[in-house]
Amino acid sequence: MENDTLITEPLKDLLGKEQPVEYFDIEKGHLKTFADAIGDPNPLWTDIEYAKKSKYGTLIAPPTFLIDAGIIKLGDKLIALENENSGGFINGSTEIEYMLPIKLGDTIKTTAKLIDIKEKEGKSGKLLFMTIEVNYYNQNGDLVRRCRDIFIRPQKTQE
Repeated sequence: MENDTLITEPLKDLLGKEQPVEYFDIEKGHLKTFADAIGDPNPLWTDIEYAKKSKYGTLIAPPTFLIDAGIIKLGDKLIALENENSGGFINGSTEIEYMLPIKLGDTIKTTAKLIDIKEKEGKSGKLLFMTIEVNYYNQNGDLVRRCRDIFIRPQKTQE
């Protein structure tokens, strides 16, 4: 079993396939809750009167506001594909491209897909690297964010 690959057929079947679209409404309460949670009182996402006078004309979302949006369903599928040789997940990296601000009142559509899988040998066994890409579009169809996450799944160590 030690020579088994961590790249299973069901995992290969997910590669390149866009997952079901998800939608998120950008609401004032969510912006404030998120800003409070990260300890960032920037008035662009907390003070409506201040934000109205800015070049955006309204509240905007903090840069990492939708970091997990759109990835949950695909993540659940990847977790469901865990096999007896895998040892959980580690977030290896997150890369975010910012195109346009996300504004109060926007409806964001997300598309997610597994875009790459690689297996490498580590000191304690095989490692599976899975790259997920999520694109975020506003209600006008404009791409506002792109996020690429690399998740690492180590081979389960023998006890």
